[in-house]
Amino acid sequence: MDTDTARKSGAGPVTIGRAVAVTAAASLVLGLLIGPMIASYRATGADPTGTPEHTVTVTGIGEVSVAPDVADVVIGVSVQKPTVKEAQSAAATAMSAAIAAVKKDGVADKDIVTVDVSLNPVYDYGSGNSVPRLVGQSFSNTVKVTVRDLTGLGAVIDDSIAAGATTVQGSFRLNDPKTVEAQARQLAMTDARTKADALASASGVQVKGVGSIAEVTTSSPIMYASGTLDKAALSASTPIQTGTTDTQIQVTVSYLIG
Repeated sequence: MDTDTARKSGAGPVTIGRAVAVTAAASLVLGLLIGPMIASYRATGADPTGTPEHTVTVTGIGEVSVAPDVADVVIGVSVQKPTVKEAQSAAATAMSAAIAAVKKDGVADKDIVTVDVSLNPVYDYGSGNSVPRLVGQSFSNTVKVTVRDLTGLGAVIDDSIAAGATTVQGSFRLNDPKTVEAQARQLAMTDARTKADALASASGVQVKGVGSIAEVTTSSPIMYASGTLDKAALSASTPIQTGTTDTQIQVTVSYLIG
């Protein structure tokens, strides 16, 4: 193609300067595309100039002991008879009498709840028997009684046994533990800060703030009178000593130091 033809077509010759300009433009576009990705990658790496937070982690314990104000009494009746009908009837009679007795002692209907009713066959597994022999039926009925006036707890236990209860067990507790838990929590945090201050001072630094807190709450209800009762051995009134129930809160705190 001669010069005149090239001029007419508008193509023009490719010179060295034009090639360099095209290459530079392409490099600029590529840099605009790849640059942010490289910057992002660098941003996620470790910053060699940054200063990591220093912490000290301690455990604080707060415990409050107070007298309980509620008792949960689990009263059970268990009867074994030759037939289901006889066992159910005898158990129903005994439990009805026990419930009537605790109501007479001032327990409200809402504080008496049936927690278990069961019927089980009774077998004789005596030696020499190749096949167990059915000898009767055992019917059990259990209620939980909440006693809010602890001065009447002894009467509730004694009267339910006299009416036909065969087992009694239970525990003391606080009706509303929130106030005591708040006291124990404050003691636990004070204990934790005291330990953190002591450790920081010994290390030549100071506590600057709190990084994290974890809490565990435990309580220790007092159990009493459990198991099958021997009515002949309970001719005297049942003595009641409530003692105290312990509420403990444990906190694990990470303090920022510097």
